[in-house]
Amino acid sequence: MSVAMGRSGYRGWRAHWRHGRYGMRCFYAVSAVFVLFLSASTPAVTLDTARVRTVMHTEYGDAGVFVLQQWFSMMDSARNMTEPDILRTVNDFFNQQVLWVDDLELWGEEDYWASPLQTLGQAAGDCEDYSIAKYITLRLLGVPNERLRLIYVNAQYQGSSQAHMVLGYYPTANAIPQNLDNINPNIVPATQRTDLRPVFSFNDRGLWVGNSSTSAADPTARVSRWGDVLQRMQQEGIQL
Repeated sequence: MSVAMGRSGYRGWRAHWRHGRYGMRCFYAVSAVFVLFLSASTPAVTLDTARVRTVMHTEYGDAGVFVLQQWFSMMDSARNMTEPDILRTVNDFFNQQVLWVDDLELWGEEDYWASPLQTLGQAAGDCEDYSIAKYITLRLLGVPNERLRLIYVNAQYQGSSQAHMVLGYYPTANAIPQNLDNINPNIVPATQRTDLRPVFSFNDRGLWVGNSSTSAADPTARVSRWGDVLQRMQQEGIQL
């Protein structure tokens, strides 16, 4: 996607991970506690912490393990929050920690969808990567999939219409979604985002065209990159 917005927080874990070596033993303890929470609260989503940790260390070294600790710590602190506070915490975390970078520059492809681990490891991504990482994190925190959809939109940005993706949160089945976005850091109802026009939306259970309330297709069959990233996440240790 071509709509960009950099975040100053990108340098946070990159600049300070070396100071976190003291926390490696603490990280293993935190992650062990956290996976018990996941197992008890979100049976539809599984997180293999040993596999995730191995992948991050193999691909991104100690810096990758450190940012994984930051992600786990954020989710651990959010587990007792109200759902609106969970949304804000997750939205702020990725908007502050991830720098917007075009796919061609980051991955050498025009349209690559990264897994949350890849986005965290690179500390960079584009709009799909922000949205996917937020979606998976919220699912891991127990937000039901029926309340979340990845929404393709046409965005008016700097005088032109560009393809963009946001994460929509639906507090009830027929509610106007609230948008979690990397351009506008505020979570607001879609009716207040006159710069966005929805095209279609999907999650791991359905695909909806425009503002329809009825799923039109299997999302993995119609959106091949979504199927690809779900498969990659499974290999990395995250199973929806």
